[in-house]
Amino acid sequence: MKLVGFNNLKKALSFSFYDFVIAPTAQEKKSYIEYINTNYSAERVSELLKRVVAIIEAEVLHVSLQNYEPYGASAVLLLGDEKGSGVTMHLDKSHITAHTYPDFENESGILSFRVDIELSTCGEITPLSSLNAIFDFFDTDIVTIDYNVRGFTRNARGEHVYMDHEINSIKEYINAETLKSFKSKELILQNDNIWQLKLLRTDMHEEEYFSPETELTVEEKKEYIALLNAEMLSIFNGWRTL
Repeated sequence: MKLVGFNNLKKALSFSFYDFVIAPTAQEKKSYIEYINTNYSAERVSELLKRVVAIIEAEVLHVSLQNYEPYGASAVLLLGDEKGSGVTMHLDKSHITAHTYPDFENESGILSFRVDIELSTCGEITPLSSLNAIFDFFDTDIVTIDYNVRGFTRNARGEHVYMDHEINSIKEYINAETLKSFKSKELILQNDNIWQLKLLRTDMHEEEYFSPETELTVEEKKEYIALLNAEMLSIFNGWRTL
């Protein structure tokens, strides 16, 4: 397909990564909070965003970072074309953002942590090419990925073009070995250029959800794992828990 002029198609990729831990005591909760604040600070998350920027062949024009009290962080990167003159030309890469959302107040002892990343690009490259790098960065239990293409460009005959690349499923852009670890659910509205993929981890190593110092009995661990599974299924399916 031969396009003319600037490619005005906006390709928006957003995804949420959820991580869970079982922390029934105040000390275990404190340790998990310290782990999150250290490993998912604004500075640390921005390292991942810069990897994605390299993959989509863009340059960083501006960085804004914020760590919140007592926890949570945001990182925003304004992007430009790596080959162009940045702010003096129309941006064809737009922006990438990351926001973290800890949930440490669950009285059941099932704590969770979510990272939301949004990447918006124009031009020829699709941001879906960055997915494997993101999976390599996060150890995640649930993932929700949304992708849509908006706007239009024109072909050589001056006709509107609403899509400039083929995609049947977001799964096409994720390593097959990675997908083996998850149960998946898809929403595909091909005519509307909308795709969604939800993933739920199935190869759970139950001991990894507990602190090495936990004093729980085998039976207590089984009860907590049941609570954890219920929490994960609720988020994966969008069910309300009572």
